[in-house]
Amino acid sequence: MDIQHLVDRLEDLIDEGRHIFGTKLTMIDEERALEIIDQMRISIPEEIEKAARVLAQRDRILAQANEEAARIVQLARDKGDQLVDREAMVQAAQSRAANIVEQARQEAEQITREADNYVLDTLSRLEQQLNRAMTVVRNGINEVNNPPAPNAQPMSPVQFPTPVMRQQVEVSARPGDTESK
Repeated sequence: MDIQHLVDRLEDLIDEGRHIFGTKLTMIDEERALEIIDQMRISIPEEIEKAARVLAQRDRILAQANEEAARIVQLARDKGDQLVDREAMVQAAQSRAANIVEQARQEAEQITREADNYVLDTLSRLEQQLNRAMTVVRNGINEVNNPPAPNAQPMSPVQFPTPVMRQQVEVSARPGDTESK
């Protein structure tokens, strides 16, 4: 499952929670939050595997480019050997071989740059997704670990009429969220 989708689900869970009047606290379903976090733990190794596959693909492309360059160089050498009889033809063949080798080198460099850019882009996106996920998780942990403000009104048992609601956890709203829900 896509890590970004899981982060969106966690954010939706917080948005759907019950806002506690007069505070920045929101009650959410602890079980659903923990389920999403568990799915995130499973999803992160999948994203790392994707990055490893991209790296392997890059290595394969580089190996193919090197093989092609070696084949082109060998072809150029073979042609040069055939034209050794005449000096003018030899010079032309050497010049052509050098051009082919240079072209192959440039193509190999271009393929290498493109593969490196693709890997860098993919890993950067993965890093951004992981950083967003870690920020959400850290914020959730901080909200759970930080007790309510000393001037917050204590919650009365009347606010939790059923055992199901007692399992819900208080989480403060996201930073910048000043509206009451």
